[in-house]
Amino acid sequence: MGIRNHSTVTEFVLSGLTDQPELQLPLFFLFLGIYLATVVGNLGMITIIALSPQLHIPMYYFLSSLSSLDFCYSTVIVPKMLTGFLNRDKSISYSGCMAQFFLFCMCAISEFYLLAAMAYDRYVAICSPLLYNVIMSPRVCSLLVATVFSIGFICAVIYDTSLLQLDFCGSNIIKHYYCDIIPLIQLSCSSTYVDELLIFIIGGFSMEATSIAIIISYAFILSSILRIQSKEGRSKAFSTCGSHLTAVVIFYGSFMFMYLKPTSSTSVIQEKVTSVFYTIVIPMLNPLIYSLRNKEVQNALMKLLRRKKSS
Repeated sequence: MGIRNHSTVTEFVLSGLTDQPELQLPLFFLFLGIYLATVVGNLGMITIIALSPQLHIPMYYFLSSLSSLDFCYSTVIVPKMLTGFLNRDKSISYSGCMAQFFLFCMCAISEFYLLAAMAYDRYVAICSPLLYNVIMSPRVCSLLVATVFSIGFICAVIYDTSLLQLDFCGSNIIKHYYCDIIPLIQLSCSSTYVDELLIFIIGGFSMEATSIAIIISYAFILSSILRIQSKEGRSKAFSTCGSHLTAVVIFYGSFMFMYLKPTSSTSVIQEKVTSVFYTIVIPMLNPLIYSLRNKEVQNALMKLLRRKKSS
């Protein structure tokens, strides 16, 4: 790629969630259970949507993409963390660390824009129902998802390129359970001004631009819902947005707490607790939020189970 590596560090050591020996095994089984639930939930959601013709509409196309992102960025981080609970050797190669951060960054940023695209989909469905199939055509949906992933990829390239320019000539112990930009910046013995600036420019813009788009979409949605005369109609409209709003609040809240503040004001414990929430807990919660609150998904699952029993 034409990028010269100035670092004398060839590998990093991940300190993990805790250094207390008596907690390693209980935490291993706890996070193994959460990860298995994440894998089953997200892959199950993708499978249900793919096999159920009644779910082949834009809303579920975006939901399937969300499940793919949650599965991917959880898988980028959790397996390495799990091995750290059982192994004394918690090292990760320099290139492996940069690759882990790149993949996580790409998936996380993509999720911001995907949640905004999902808000736009709900806006069109509720505010322009007669034109919904025309506006949200398969071509438009594919273009939106491709744009989402492209933005995530470009932002990850910029972040990773900037990190590759840093010198790491002192301690190689990352006070975290995965390679994240803030712990890496704290280890660098060269100027990190550009990297910290990028966190606020790219991260801040992604959060603010997508959150503004979501707020505007829901302002129009709320206005339309309040004009619906029937109580059942209003209830149905609210229910189609409830799951998405819940996912948005949880995801944005944890990321804003973590990244949109000076790196010096973030304690190691705060970093780890907040990171556990958005890297491990949220990917598990999203399938539950969308399946437990969505009768269409529940009905599709029951039909698939009945079809399997009868075959």
